[in-house]
Amino acid sequence: MEIEMLIKQPESKTLEFKRDLSSLLPVLKTIIAFANTAGGIIIIGCSPPGIITGVQNIFKEEERLANAIADSIHPFLLPELEVATLEEKDLLIIKVAHWKGPFYFKKEGMPKGVYVRLGSTSRPAGAELISELQRSVLSLSFDQQPLPDLTKESLDLEKIEQIFKSRGKEINKDKLQSLGILVPHARNLVPSIGGLILFGRPSELQQSFPDARVSCGRFIGNNKANILDRYELEGTILDAVESVPKFIARNTRLAAQIEGIRRKDIPEYPRVAIREVLINALVHNDYSIKGAHIQIAIFDNRLEIQNPGMLPFGFTMEDLKAGVSRVRNRVIARVFHELQLMEVWGSGYKRCMEDCRLGDYLAPEWLELGAAVRVTFSPHQRTQTKDPQPPQEVLHELLERQKTLLSLFQPGVQLSFREIFKLLSESIPERTLRYDLALLRGRQLLVPKGKGRATVWQLFQ
Repeated sequence: MEIEMLIKQPESKTLEFKRDLSSLLPVLKTIIAFANTAGGIIIIGCSPPGIITGVQNIFKEEERLANAIADSIHPFLLPELEVATLEEKDLLIIKVAHWKGPFYFKKEGMPKGVYVRLGSTSRPAGAELISELQRSVLSLSFDQQPLPDLTKESLDLEKIEQIFKSRGKEINKDKLQSLGILVPHARNLVPSIGGLILFGRPSELQQSFPDARVSCGRFIGNNKANILDRYELEGTILDAVESVPKFIARNTRLAAQIEGIRRKDIPEYPRVAIREVLINALVHNDYSIKGAHIQIAIFDNRLEIQNPGMLPFGFTMEDLKAGVSRVRNRVIARVFHELQLMEVWGSGYKRCMEDCRLGDYLAPEWLELGAAVRVTFSPHQRTQTKDPQPPQEVLHELLERQKTLLSLFQPGVQLSFREIFKLLSESIPERTLRYDLALLRGRQLLVPKGKGRATVWQLFQ
C-alpha cells in the first residue's frame, strides 16, 4: 500500500504511528510484537490521523534505530528500514515481517520481554501465548500434544466408532493414529489433547479441559442484562455442530415470503453462514486459554459467535478474507475434515459471505478483539416486520402444552413468568416453561415487555 494511503488508516494489528524517536523503547517493543504476531509497519514522523510531523536528521536517526534493534532484540532481527518524503518532510518506515521466534527485549529477558500485538496495542505475552509461539517454531499445534497420564480408555471408543460409521468411514487403531487422536508416548498410545476434546469421556474432559464447551444465550433487548433462554453444551464440541443450530432455530424468527402458490420461510439469520462460522469457532478456538470458552449470544438486533484466541501467529483478517488457511488445531481440523464437516481448507469465509449474499442478508462483521474473535450477524430485514396474524402452519407445529400456554393470552393481557407458571398449575418444570416462552417468542406469537422481575409477556402485535 502506498505511503499516502497508509497514513490515512487507523492504527491496527499491523500498523502503528510514532511522532518521533525521542524514546526508542516503545518502538522496539512494537517491532518485537509485530515480529512475533503477524508482521507490520511502523511509520515514524506521523501522528494519527495522518498528521505529518517529519523526522529531523533522518539518516542519523535511522542508524541509531538500526543499532538499537541489533543491541536490544533477541534472536537477531533485521526489519526493513526505508526513508520516504511526504509534504517535504522525511518519514522513517519500518517494515517488520513475521518470523518464528519468540523474539524478546534483551534487558527484560524471557519471558517478561516477549511482546505480542493485540488489536492496536503491543502487550507482554502471557505464558499461554509464549507457549503457542514456541509450538509454532516446532510446527506443533496445541491439540497434537500427548496426555501421558491418560489411556485410550479415556476416550469414548464406542462413540468414535458410531460417528465414523454414520459417515461411512471405517475406524481402527491405525486410523486413530493417522488422525492424531491417539499419539505415541513412552512406547504407549495415549490420547492427544485434540482427541480428548473431540471424543473424551465426560469425566475426563471436565477434569482436563472444562472450558472446551459452548454456552448459548437468548437475551431480552440488545444487552446481556436479562436472559430469556440458555443452553450449555452437553457432550463434546462435535455435538455442538447439531445442538447449537437447534438452539438458534428455537430462539429466532421465521418470516414468510409467498412465491406463486408456495410459501417460503426466511430464517432471521443465514443458516449456512451460521454453521460455517460455528465450525470455524470450534476448529480454531484456542483451547489453551483457561477460563474462556465459545459463546453464542442472540439479542433482539444481532447474533454473535465469539471464540477465545487471537488469530494464529502470522495470520491477519485480510488473510482470512482472501481464503488463506492457517490451522490452529491440526487434530481437530483433520477430524472435522474427515467427517465432512469442513470442505476445502480456507473456503469457509467465502461460503459464509455467499450464503448471506444469496439470502439477501447483510454481510457479517468479523472482529479480532484482543484475545478473541467475534462474528456478528444482523437479522434479515423481512423478519423485522410485524405480522399480528401468525400463519396457521406455525400453530400446527406447536405441542399441545405450548398451545395451552398460548391460550392464556388475549389482546391486552399481560402475565409475568410466575403468573404463567401458577396458571398452568405448575404442571411443567420452570426450565420447560422458559423453553416454550422462547419458542413462542421466536415464532412471533408472544413477546416480553420490561426488564428483570418486572418482565411481562403479551401477544405479539
